[in-house]
Amino acid sequence: MDVKNLYQSFLKSSGVCTDTRKIKENCIFFSLKGDNFNGNHYAEEALEKGAMVAVIDDEAYHKLPRQMVLVNDSLSALQALAHHHRKQLKTPIIALTGSNGKTTTKELIHAVLSEKYKTKATLGNLNNHIGVPLTLLGLEPETEFAIVEMGANHHGEINTLSEIASPDYGYITNFGKAHLEGFGDLKGVVRGKTELYRYLKKHDKKVFINGNDPKQLAHSEHMDRVIFGVADSDYFATLIDANDTLTIEFNNTVIQSNLTGTYNFENIAAAIAIGAYFKVPESAIKKGIEGYVPRNNRSEIIVHDTNTIIMDAYNANPTSMHAALENFKNIDSKNKVLFLGDMFELGIDAAVEHQNIVDFLSENFLGRTYLIGHNFFNTHTSIPFIEKFKTFEDLKEEITQNPPNHAHILIKGSRSMELERILDLV
Repeated sequence: MDVKNLYQSFLKSSGVCTDTRKIKENCIFFSLKGDNFNGNHYAEEALEKGAMVAVIDDEAYHKLPRQMVLVNDSLSALQALAHHHRKQLKTPIIALTGSNGKTTTKELIHAVLSEKYKTKATLGNLNNHIGVPLTLLGLEPETEFAIVEMGANHHGEINTLSEIASPDYGYITNFGKAHLEGFGDLKGVVRGKTELYRYLKKHDKKVFINGNDPKQLAHSEHMDRVIFGVADSDYFATLIDANDTLTIEFNNTVIQSNLTGTYNFENIAAAIAIGAYFKVPESAIKKGIEGYVPRNNRSEIIVHDTNTIIMDAYNANPTSMHAALENFKNIDSKNKVLFLGDMFELGIDAAVEHQNIVDFLSENFLGRTYLIGHNFFNTHTSIPFIEKFKTFEDLKEEITQNPPNHAHILIKGSRSMELERILDLV
């Protein structure tokens, strides 16, 4: 079946699904494959649960010809369908990528634009080769703006996602030491992320640029760009207070955010600039920013018994870890405690990057520090206020006996470390 015929089925459906646990009546089920699963196994189950069509790519499962659509590759079919759907829409799409802050920035832009337009954005962090097509297929003709988050850990991925989504605008939050295992080094990160710039330039589209980032400025030369963040730029916001949560001023409008960490200022500034560019009134920009409350362990401030906790354990890489530590260093508190978990996907740089963090902590007393995970455990330090634990269970025993009280606490680590479990200990 070609994509146009599949699209006619899509228009009659209730949407698409890739998980039989979440089947919607009259949906189209795509039998995707992974390292540990084969969606073709579940095609018949999907139909039994109410799917209208099951897209499969293994002829051995082609049992119900009228309801099962056989294609060469189910993932490619999903991506082709998403691209075809996108081309039928007039919806402007803003593509968003970067090493750190993608999801927070996406949510902030969504909050601001939603004050004036019917806006949709990537759900959660569904920003990969499957998530982007699912986001696009969730757009409706009446959607006035879409913000599509794009993640990548190898070269070529951002270009592929751009080809699928055909964005009209783009923004890269920053370039940091993330996914070094796939990108190789920081230069590789820049080369991978700027695939978005190259796509936008090729198609005469517009890019938003943080004027304080020399790499963004250098790699976007000769592009149609909107610059923000510096005094002589198109849109300029200032940080006027970073005590606990960030307070920003834009054109004499004071905005009190619910975000902590000076590293979040540029994320807020980007949302303000994009909102202003698209004629969202300043009062509505203020309402959108102030109404956004971080969740899912991203820069959350949690008051737990006698402790105030900065929960930033959704993800971590050397750049975001250093930013979090610099911010925590400036917090005015006599009793500070840090729980830091391993950073992953660093490849051959893992040992060096974890040692760099430990060296910084050794030279800058931020408070009693607990390091968790095999990478941090194998670092070297003689500083008595830094303790290392190979596993979470080892840490649990220590904190159960000596829980922090009346403390400012930073919790930061990669997602798979599941450091939110510390909340049960403090």
